[in-house]
Order: sequence, then structure tokens, then C-alpha cells
Amino acid sequence: MISRNEHANGGAGPLQGVRVIDLTTILLGPFATQILGDMGADVLKVEAPGGDATRHVGPPPADGMGAVFLGCNRNKRSIVLDLKQAVAREALLRLAAGADVFVHNMRPQAVERLGLGYADLAAARADIVYCASYGFRAAGPYGNKAAFDDMIQAASGLAALQNRDAEPHYVTSAVVDKITGMAVANAVSAALFHRQRSGRGQCIEVPMFETMVNFNMVEHLYGRAYEPARGRTGYPRTLSPDRRPYATKDGFIGALPYTDRQWQAFFELAERPDLAADPRYQSLDKRLANIDALYADVSRLLATRTSAEWLEALDAANIPAMPVHDPDELPEDAHLAAGDFWDLRADPELGRLRFPGPAARFSATPGGFRRLPPRLGEHSVEILAEAGYAEADIAAMLATGATHQHAAQTARGD
Repeated sequence: MISRNEHANGGAGPLQGVRVIDLTTILLGPFATQILGDMGADVLKVEAPGGDATRHVGPPPADGMGAVFLGCNRNKRSIVLDLKQAVAREALLRLAAGADVFVHNMRPQAVERLGLGYADLAAARADIVYCASYGFRAAGPYGNKAAFDDMIQAASGLAALQNRDAEPHYVTSAVVDKITGMAVANAVSAALFHRQRSGRGQCIEVPMFETMVNFNMVEHLYGRAYEPARGRTGYPRTLSPDRRPYATKDGFIGALPYTDRQWQAFFELAERPDLAADPRYQSLDKRLANIDALYADVSRLLATRTSAEWLEALDAANIPAMPVHDPDELPEDAHLAAGDFWDLRADPELGRLRFPGPAARFSATPGGFRRLPPRLGEHSVEILAEAGYAEADIAAMLATGATHQHAAQTARGD
């Protein structure tokens, strides 16, 4: 049986020695701090007595270890603190005194009510990197609004961009949470680099709304990039109704000729010299001006052969093309297997578990998988002892519910 604690293939990681206090829940914050954990940080996941809500999201029986929780909480240790109790808040500040980073995703007013704003944490450790991530920048009129992924997809224009049947749609992924989570990990890493050079910590704000407007408008600001405007927002190529996986004789593929040479090669493969010579398709700017007609032609052409025939021909011509994979096929994908992307682990109670590995790999500081996602309060006693609490003090906190230790973990003594 593989140990639930340290694992052989988890290297030191570029953030080895960095301690992160993770006061986040659901998906955005836990995904961000998991990235930091994958890069070697010691992440202390601070949970309320009821635990992170995603502990209960997944196929039954979840047993507090739901599939969504597993997906964004590896490489962490869990401590329960009931922050409504003064002794628990004091414990959190004591932990912060020995930490490098503090991350939360509560609304500004809520975190201030708890007495855990930047000034409070900086009083515990002056050079701490403090990161707050919530729905909207605190200074604006939306500043204290509640926000989840769907609301930000709507507000940021992302849902309106998916309007192929004249109605807005949400992207079928918690894309806002994960993109903002990556932005948090990026910002924290940059702030740690600044602290290494200057000795100074700082407060970072990473709002979901602004993150996604920034993300969406890279290409879609388009005509509004100029003042006065030279047209509407929206990048025509990605908004074309025929930009989609294309039907072949027996399935669907994704294909994208892009350069002039690739388009000429594609029309040659399709045996359509008339389209190769069509003045509408001779250059990028002309193709963009006629994008709906171009993609409609592509749709008709790809329907004439099987997926295998097109993929072989397009690969040979160095034109980007891939089959359309159902997500259920990805655990068996040959490329992912060859790159050891999937990480299979054995848990003493849950059995075999599958985890997607981190995409980034470091040659000198590999990081990786060191700890399975923790049970609720699995490391409470361990972490409090590291912070200098005596056994009697820890016992008193356990008795009042200020903290909690997972019973099975206590029995195993891990």
C-alpha cells in the first residue's frame, strides 16, 4: 500500500520551503494553491468545522472526499479552525507568523469582519504575501457582490460570446475559477520573487471579473481597441458560426489551416484548385473578411471523407488536426500515457485514485505529487504542534471544537 504522506516521485519543486496558509474553498482558491503545492510549497488548508463544500461533490459515497475536492487539493495538509472562536483566530495568526503566503477567497467585508485583512496578517508577519481573490475589484460598485463561476461568465461577456443560437450560453467548464486560480498562482509567485529581491511583502487582489474581462478581450476588444472605435468588439474568426468541430463521413475532427501555405495545401488535398485561387482566401486579412464563407467551404469539404482519411492527409501536410475526444476517452489517451500525465495512487480507504498531473515540468526542480488530498482535519494536531502549541492547549481546542482531528487519522497515527 502506498503511504498517504510522502510519495517517491514528488521532487523538491521550485517553491520548496515556501509555506502557504490556504483559507479558500470551492474551486478557484483550492486550484490556485494546488498549483503552488505541485511546485513544492507546504500548503496548510484551513477548513471550517464543516469542511470545504466540494468534499461532498462527486459520485457516492464521497465520504468527505468528493471527486471535485480530489481534483484541486493534493499536496496539502488540512487543519480545522472554527474562526468564530477567538482561540482559533489566534491560532491562524500564529500560523501566519511562520508562513510566507496567505490566500483567501472571501468577500472584502467578510474577511474584515473576521479580523483577517492584510493589516492583521502583516502584523503577524511583516513580509507576508497576502492574496485576496473574489468576484469583483473591491473599489468598484460591484465590490461586495457575491460571485461564482456562472455569474462571472455572464458579466465578463464570455456567455454572450457563446451565442450561436442567438442565446448566451455558459462554457461547460468552471473556466472562470480555473483561469482565475492560475492568475492567483502566477501573482503569488511574482510577489515571492519580488520579496526575495526586496525583502518586502505585499497585498495582491485578483478579482474574477477583471481577470476574465482581461482574458476575453485579448482578441475580442477588436474594433474597440481604438479610440474612436474602428468597429465593434468581437474577433470574427472565433465568432464564425462554422468555427466548430467538423463532421466527416463517420465522425468529427478539429482542423485549422491558418497560414497562407497551409490553406493552399488544404485546398490541394481537397482537390479544389478553384478555392486555392479564390481571391477571398489569398491572405489572412482577406480570409478574416470572408470567414463565414471560408469555414462553410471547409465544412462541406471535410464531410466528403472519413475522419481517418482526413487526419492522415492533414498530418502529412503539417496542417493542425486532431480527432474530437470525448472526455471519457482521455484516461486511455496514448499521448497522455506516454508522457505519464495520469497519476494513479492508492488510498487506504478509497482504493485506487486517478489524478491529472501538472502540465508544467521543471528539469532542475521537478515538484509533483507528494501528498494525497487530506481528510478533514487530518493534520490539525500536527500543524498546531509545529506552531508551538502544547499538548494540553491542543486538547482544549479539540474539546471546544476550535479545531478537529480526523478520527481515522488519529487511529493510524499518521
